Amino acid sequence: MSQQWISKAISIIEADFQRSSDTHLLKVELPAVEHVDLYLKDESTHPTGSLKHRLARSLFLYGLCNGLIQEGTPIIEASSGSTAISEAYFAQLLGLPFIAVIPRATSQEKINKITFYNGRCHLVEAKDIYAESARLAREMNGHYMDQFTYAERATDWRGNNNIAESIYSQMAFEPSPIPDWIVVGAGTGGTSATIGRFIRYKCHPTRLCVADPENSVFYDYYHTGDAALTSECGSRVEGIGRPRVEPSFVASVIDRMVKVPDAASYATIHFLEKILNRRCGGSTGTNVYAAFQLVAELNAAGHKASVVSMICDSGERYLNTYYNPRWLEDNGFDIAPYQQQLATFYGSGLMPSL
Repeated sequence: MSQQWISKAISIIEADFQRSSDTHLLKVELPAVEHVDLYLKDESTHPTGSLKHRLARSLFLYGLCNGLIQEGTPIIEASSGSTAISEAYFAQLLGLPFIAVIPRATSQEKINKITFYNGRCHLVEAKDIYAESARLAREMNGHYMDQFTYAERATDWRGNNNIAESIYSQMAFEPSPIPDWIVVGAGTGGTSATIGRFIRYKCHPTRLCVADPENSVFYDYYHTGDAALTSECGSRVEGIGRPRVEPSFVASVIDRMVKVPDAASYATIHFLEKILNRRCGGSTGTNVYAAFQLVAELNAAGHKASVVSMICDSGERYLNTYYNPRWLEDNGFDIAPYQQQLATFYGSGLMPSL
């Protein structure tokens, strides 16, 4: 093992971190909501364009400091796209070969991003990504990053400018500086684990809500405790939701879970495009739809409060899918009822049931 190379690699990652400013916290104007402020942490502004940039940095540092990544080590990851993009970026930074084992249905835009950073894509059926990643790592004498196992332990949840510490720091001068709710989705479960643990560590009264898409087992696991749950088909919202209970998903730090229909997620990103003048990815739609429900509840109760969610990545990666009316129609998604629901919420502050 070359300690000199590892020290150099860590220095390169730390230098990259110092060149990167923190992501913005955007206030969403909701004219009909009198009592509650909504904020979105814009993670799309990271160098690789998504929330997963934080995770990739942590996973590389975890691998380096544990002696699992050395000079020339091939890096292999099972990913639906965004984590692979970010890991390809860091692998290129360190001069390491990178292979992303991704589902065949991954958007071409994400594949193009991985290859832009000199990563190689190995496409398989979604159910095979774990076993195939482990096989490649064994055969190539490489390191399988295994984000679904190590996400919750690779990130320093006590602070060190993690996403939770950043949110509270940026909220310090707002009317309700301690959020009543923070709302996130779960792919690996690493972000929800980091935020949930930080809330408890700092003794904040904030509650954590996790929004789960269709065809994901996290919601059912949260309510039943059955870790053996599986789903035959994967989530249609890229980046969140899993067909099995991942080791990094820590249910005990979550206060509430909301099941969000996929059509509602897609309707929400079209709605956000109108009020924010920007396109967001599907997982943002899932998060924000759940956040709107909480905002409506708090507002109806007359509570002066704040809710924080996040923009996970840019919608430019999904122009051929979520923003394509033909794709929505061909896949059976009718977003019109949810668009009307969101319009009612925007105009009245009330969230009617569907």
